[in-house]
Amino acid sequence: MLNQRHFSSFLGGLTFILLVPTLLFIESCRQIAPEATLQLAPLSIIPQPERLSPMEGAFSFTKQTPIGVAEESFLAVAQFLSASLQPSTGWEMPASLVTEEPATGVYFEKVDSFASNEGYALLVSPQKITIAAKTPAGAFYGVQSLLQLFPADIKSAAPVQHTQWSVPCVAISDTPRFGYRGMHLDVGRHFFPVDFIKRYIDLLAIYKMNTFHWHLTEDQGWRIEIKKYPKLQEVAAWRKETLIGHYNDTPQRYDGQKYGGFYTQDEVREVVKYAQERFITVIPEIEMPGHAQAALSAYPELSCTGQPIEAATKWGVFEDIYCPKPETFVFLENVLSEVMALFPSTYIHIGGDESPKARWKTCSHCQALIKKEGLKDEHELQSYFIKRIETYLNKNGRRVIGWDEILDGGLAPNATVMSWRGISGGIAAARQGHDVIMTPTDFCYFDYYQSDNPQEPLAIGGFLPLEKVYGYEPVPTELNETEARHILGAQGNLWTEYLKDPASVEYMILPRMPALAEVAWSRPSRKDFPDFVQRLQFHFQHWDRMGLHYANKTADVMPSVSSGEGKGVLLALSTLAQGMKLNYTLDGSEPGSSSKTYESPIALQGAGTIRAQAFSAEGQTVGYPAVLKFDMHLAAGKKISLKEPPAPKYSGNGPGALINGIPGNSERYGDAEWLGFEGKNLEAIIDLGQTQAIHEAHFRFFNGPGQWIYPPRELRVFLSEDGKHYQEAGKINDIGGQEKVISAAVALKGAKGRYLRIEIQRFGLIPDGVQGAGNEAWLFVDEIVVK
Repeated sequence: MLNQRHFSSFLGGLTFILLVPTLLFIESCRQIAPEATLQLAPLSIIPQPERLSPMEGAFSFTKQTPIGVAEESFLAVAQFLSASLQPSTGWEMPASLVTEEPATGVYFEKVDSFASNEGYALLVSPQKITIAAKTPAGAFYGVQSLLQLFPADIKSAAPVQHTQWSVPCVAISDTPRFGYRGMHLDVGRHFFPVDFIKRYIDLLAIYKMNTFHWHLTEDQGWRIEIKKYPKLQEVAAWRKETLIGHYNDTPQRYDGQKYGGFYTQDEVREVVKYAQERFITVIPEIEMPGHAQAALSAYPELSCTGQPIEAATKWGVFEDIYCPKPETFVFLENVLSEVMALFPSTYIHIGGDESPKARWKTCSHCQALIKKEGLKDEHELQSYFIKRIETYLNKNGRRVIGWDEILDGGLAPNATVMSWRGISGGIAAARQGHDVIMTPTDFCYFDYYQSDNPQEPLAIGGFLPLEKVYGYEPVPTELNETEARHILGAQGNLWTEYLKDPASVEYMILPRMPALAEVAWSRPSRKDFPDFVQRLQFHFQHWDRMGLHYANKTADVMPSVSSGEGKGVLLALSTLAQGMKLNYTLDGSEPGSSSKTYESPIALQGAGTIRAQAFSAEGQTVGYPAVLKFDMHLAAGKKISLKEPPAPKYSGNGPGALINGIPGNSERYGDAEWLGFEGKNLEAIIDLGQTQAIHEAHFRFFNGPGQWIYPPRELRVFLSEDGKHYQEAGKINDIGGQEKVISAAVALKGAKGRYLRIEIQRFGLIPDGVQGAGNEAWLFVDEIVVK
């Protein structure tokens, strides 16, 4: 029997291999010669286990393979394994309690000496598979790792013929780095049926995520039945129509179709139970005080104006929010009472983000309350609001989670913060002794584009490729050891403004969610992105069998442009996956298997369109191609310097991206060609290398008010022959327009110069009445063309 002493040694560093029973186990693996001809699945477990020791040989399942459990509390997990194997094998292999450890089959053992409740050990020999853990949760994660060792056909929904159901011999000990490993789903903007919510939970379970953050209320729809307030189902759950296309499209258009839905309380209980069976906690989110327009459409008396209002039909942030008056708190406490009865989670998420204060500033009740409570301003009034809700939840044995805006005006005493606007909120909360879940937009917002390719489906904006998700480190270096203990883990967020159906949701989370799962589970020393990409190839096969819609970006051709050093423009091509052949053309034609093969960076000259495609070893096209138009103007590839750098998350290919002859995407601002500046003007100096006549300087600016992006107020161009003495050569004021990309040109009329100094004055503060009011507008600049 592999007793606790053996497993303790194993978990301590694989020193169990010195023990006689395990030596026999390893030797038996090596002696199984017939199994060597099997086509075994690769060891492609995600997330990467803490310790993994592959060995020769395999365990082969048959319809007679027994599944035994020594501890009754583990029986449900064993039954889950049996149920998972049945659809593809067609076999019924019931799990049963056993009094003695069997010599063959699958055996579950409880080991109390494990340090982690979620840790497990998985030992596969040709005769037996043993899964050991302290708790059923740990045993469940052992099952998930075991299932990833099967041939990909194990994920098929119907029996598969002629597949040998064998798994390779291996010894694994594993435990998670973080206790909180979460995924969020917004069902307020678009509603998804219960069957898909379960499918979403299944995906979380496969990758050992343990928390499902269910965002249930929004300006555009209320999605949970509250029996005390039936108009939440009758009115707030529905909007009269929905925006077509992107928020930034002008003019905005609507589909004219009533849209909505909600989950009954019985359906909520069904989902919660389903998640519990997979050791996933469901945390509900009931937004307050903002993102409440749908609720106010049903009960307008809870607003500051009391005027009739409809559920929002487009996306964004809206000024009508809950008014902090007695009847509002009665309503919210009654709602939360029903919510708590449905969700056993310790945490209840109350939102707290993006709450405009315009209504509160003009509301006589709010201003009187500020004065009565001795509050400084409306930010402290929001803190008062959150603290009052927290007090109610604490009295009922629950804890509050809120987005990092709940820090504004003073943090509620026992609140946990979700840091989404970067990492600063998480740092501030941890230093105050509050627990934190890290979910910054730069790394964890899966509604962002995941590649530069123009074929990508519509998304809200931004750019978050797979490698950036995988490279995230949840513990900020600014925290000391004590403060760092407050980082509970990480969470991926999926907002659904532009995701109308389950296939769209799957496409946006796969494979970025498994990448974040490895960030949250595996120690940094175990992470290896190239190895992750290789392991991912096998998971693509799993997802194919499951009928999932996923984004295989590992075979996409990724262009990388270097410029700005006075050495011309060089284009490098690569793919994340190994072993690809990259062929390209320079005239825009489709590259074939006989086209020129990429071997080293390409020096771009003249004008044209480069198109590059990846080919498999069999000569088949794989992944999206790269397509780049280029036009080498006077400044292309010359030297450029910036007085102030762009924001790190929108630094693209660096300053040289402004003068590399390649225009950025006309529909989105997150690609490598656009540079984004937050609260800064742009001042650049371009060295053309020699004095020459210059006729025009042409500029491109992104215009996206929905993402707080505005064209500049003014731009000015100065010329110099020596780099010291500059003369103003031209300027433009009041740059504007309705297009997504606004062009502006400064006529220089043949003036001579070697150096150009470009000064671009940002828009400044966003005006009242629109998204982001009161915040600094972003400035996004693309190609500066000099002719």
